[in-house]
Amino acid sequence: MPDIVTLTINPAIDIFVNVARVEPTRKLRCSAPKRDPGGGGINVARVVHRLGGSVAAIYPTGGAIGKLLNRLVEREGIDSLVTPSHVETRENFTAYEETTGEQYRFVLPGSSLHRAEWEAVLDKLTTLPERPKFVVASGSVPPGVPEDFFAHVAREAKQLGAQCIVDTSGPALKAALAQGVALIKPNLVELSDLFGTPLETDNARVAACRKLVADGRTKAVALTLGDQGALLVTATEAFRAQPMTIELVSTVGAGDSFLGGLVAALAAGQSLQQAFRVAVAAASAAVLSPGTELCRQEDVQRLLPEVKVSEMTPA
Repeated sequence: MPDIVTLTINPAIDIFVNVARVEPTRKLRCSAPKRDPGGGGINVARVVHRLGGSVAAIYPTGGAIGKLLNRLVEREGIDSLVTPSHVETRENFTAYEETTGEQYRFVLPGSSLHRAEWEAVLDKLTTLPERPKFVVASGSVPPGVPEDFFAHVAREAKQLGAQCIVDTSGPALKAALAQGVALIKPNLVELSDLFGTPLETDNARVAACRKLVADGRTKAVALTLGDQGALLVTATEAFRAQPMTIELVSTVGAGDSFLGGLVAALAAGQSLQQAFRVAVAAASAAVLSPGTELCRQEDVQRLLPEVKVSEMTPA
C-alpha cells in the first residue's frame, strides 16, 4: 500500500489551448488541445509521484472521457482505484490569449452522482488492504454529493489511522473542519470566506488559522497567498514564506503542486517546516510551466535552496 492515498470526487480532463484573441461571436481558431488528467486529488497524486512519493488515487469515472482520464492517470505511473459512474466525466477548458498573456478558465460543475456511486468511492477508501500514512481529499464536490462528503472521508481516514489533509472550500470545508482533520490548505479567499471577513494582514491571517487549531478543527493550516507567498500555522508556530522572484507563465496548478509537495515531503519523514519549504518550491515551479501543467521535479529541486522561510513572532 502506498504512503499516500488521494481522493477526488469530482475529477476532470483539463483541456488547454492557445488562441490569438478572445472575442465574442467570432469563431476563435485555437491551437491543438493539450489534455491532462485533473481534479484536485488527481493533481496532488501526479505531483507526489513526480517527486518520488508512493501514491494511489481514488476517483470515479464515467463514459468515454472517464476512460481517457483513467488512461492518462495510469500513463503517468499512478495506481488508480476507480469506481464507475453513470455520467460522463467532466471536462474543464483553459484558453491562453496570446496577444495579452491572459488566461481564461472555464470550470464545469460535474454531473450529479447517485448515492451508491459516491458511497462506492468511500468504500474504496475503507477497504484498502493496508493503511496509508496520509489521505488527501482535494477538489470540489459535484451535484448529488452531500456537502459533508469530505467529513466522511476524514472520519474514515481516522479509522484507518491515517492523517487526513483537506483542500476544498465553502460548505465542504466547513463540514470537514467540524469533523476534524490534520491539515487544511486554503487560499486567502477561501479562508476569508470561512470567517466571513477580509483578512488583510498577516497577523489577522495567523489569528484566524490559530482559531481553527484552538477549536480542534485542524492541527495545522497551510495558507497560500498567491504572489504574496504563504503561511504555515500550528498551535505553537507560525512560518512565513516570502514570494519567489520568478517569471510567471501560468498560475494554474500552483495550489495542487503546493499540496503535492507538502504531503510528499511529510510522507518522506521531513518536518512540517521542511515540507513547507518543498511546498513553496513546488508551487513556484508550477508557475514556470504553461497551461494546466504541474511542477516538474527538476524545477522544484532547483528552486528549493532559494525558498526563504522565517518564523513569525507574536504580534
